[in-house]
Amino acid sequence: MLDVIRLGFSEPLPGGDRHREFGLPPGPVDYRAAWSLQRELHAEVVAGTRPDTLLLLEHQPVYTAGKLTRDQERPRDGAEVVDIDRGGKITWHGPQQLVGYPLVKLPIPIDVVGFVRDLERTIMAVCDAVGVRTVPVKGRSGVWVTPQDEAARKVCAIGMRVSKRATMHGFALNCANDLSWAQNVIPCGIDDAGVTSLSREAGRRIAVADVVDLAAEAMSELVAHRTGATRYDANGGHGRSIDSMERRDEEASG
Repeated sequence: MLDVIRLGFSEPLPGGDRHREFGLPPGPVDYRAAWSLQRELHAEVVAGTRPDTLLLLEHQPVYTAGKLTRDQERPRDGAEVVDIDRGGKITWHGPQQLVGYPLVKLPIPIDVVGFVRDLERTIMAVCDAVGVRTVPVKGRSGVWVTPQDEAARKVCAIGMRVSKRATMHGFALNCANDLSWAQNVIPCGIDDAGVTSLSREAGRRIAVADVVDLAAEAMSELVAHRTGATRYDANGGHGRSIDSMERRDEEASG
């Protein structure tokens, strides 16, 4: 069973969240506090004292930089950046962006790229469920919108790390968040593409509350597909199936 932990959000969610259980204040979560909790729960997953776990939350506004970030890609105004141990480059987190941290023990042989490709397909299924058509882009991680005759726009960033067989970090899906942050950095180190949100692409507001349970269900299907675990159901019973595993390909680059 995937333990789905909804932590802190800018708007109330049906059913609430579990911030009090983990000693956090209400609302979007400070990045450093979430990172500390992520490392603590990751150690428990590695030790076998906790099941595979998914943290779902929003962050207070923050830039984070992966290990490949170059100086020229950092904020032009000198804004604070938290340097972390995930892959990838610089990105932003903030209110109305759904962040997911899957802490999942991978089976042997470990296939990190395969897990990331499955994660991309899973988020694509969530986007499809709210009416936003997305695609993978060969050679680039994440989930993209590619309108005809327009530059590709990233709607979901993905950056992972695997330590002692278990995943850390994860995805950041732009729902109804401010996109002006991208003008201050080179998002993910990519200067020939833009960023977008579900709301912008749909032409209507799609809030985190509209996708959080879809993401939980789809992520549980991903984990069940890879480990044989029982799928998550927000409402009891079998829940709604999201076809996140049907779109398979042989491409593992990115």
